[in-house]
Amino acid sequence: MTDNPFEAMMKAGQDWAKALNPALESFTPKGFESLWPTMPKDMMEAFMGKGLNPEGLDAKTRLLLTLMGLTVLGAQAEAQIRLTVRHAVEAGATPQEVAETIAQAGMFGGVPAMTKAMELATEVLDKDMSE
Repeated sequence: MTDNPFEAMMKAGQDWAKALNPALESFTPKGFESLWPTMPKDMMEAFMGKGLNPEGLDAKTRLLLTLMGLTVLGAQAEAQIRLTVRHAVEAGATPQEVAETIAQAGMFGGVPAMTKAMELATEVLDKDMSE
């Protein structure tokens, strides 16, 4: 037993998950975002872009801004970055625009965050290009 209550809660949760399903012992959330479908470009534009605000930002720009924010925060939200890149590409962003957005974020979030975000984006772009 540990004196750290967070470690104790984590261990209790892991033990509970293993008791429910032994396969959960090796569960990893990597790739979990692939369970979320990519929203069609027209739908993204209607809900997040100029559909509700004709004078506002388009969906592609909003998604690139989201990607910048996730990168500046340290690129710790891996699933969210991969999902945002996937949606940005669907909304019309090019690999060059994704890379430039992440590079710009490196000016504010630092090189380690930029490097991590570039790795995550490359995973998505390589997968999308091979399909």
